[in-house]
Amino acid sequence: MSLSTWLAFFVASWLISLSPGAGAISCMAAGMRHGYLRATWNILGLQLGIILTMVIAAVGLGAVLAASTVAFATIKWLGVAYLVWLGVQQWRAPVFGVDADAEKRKLPGTRGQLLLRGFLVNATNPKSILFMLAVLPQFIDPARPLLPQYVICAATIFFTDLVVMSAYTAFAARTLRTLSAPHHVRWLNRTFGGLFVAAGALLATFKRAA
Repeated sequence: MSLSTWLAFFVASWLISLSPGAGAISCMAAGMRHGYLRATWNILGLQLGIILTMVIAAVGLGAVLAASTVAFATIKWLGVAYLVWLGVQQWRAPVFGVDADAEKRKLPGTRGQLLLRGFLVNATNPKSILFMLAVLPQFIDPARPLLPQYVICAATIFFTDLVVMSAYTAFAARTLRTLSAPHHVRWLNRTFGGLFVAAGALLATFKRAA
């Protein structure tokens, strides 16, 4: 991969990461609910989900998913159901003001649960797989060894998405610290719950290109 090609992919990676979606909603909801440090497990889960979609695209399974109506529909509706479930859970989350006991405000949500949550948000999104399948080949030189190029691309998008998702999470965590009334937290819980459901509804309308 030439330097100019990598720079083009670097710019594309920032654009991909900055695009609002379920990952950004997940980060802001986790940051608001759990604070930045604990919410970093959600960020890590999102990155693992991205790496999985890149691996799927790289080994050719993405083409299978793109061609198989059943496989595509299965992953899509799993993703829809998961986002809606997250929305319901966020809507019904217990309400605590910033003066409440820190441990109470962090429940429920273990590190493992946040890691899995972030992973599933990206891993059950067929848009990510099809996008990687469409974008990655544009930056891969078939005349050169493929594995180093995929590793470079994976590391690049991992870095850019990590920075962007960390910014979303930090912003939400800072917002949480400014809240002093339970009704503010309740309003934010319901806002993010509605956004998760909206993301699920948007994913439900997604169709493969003919």
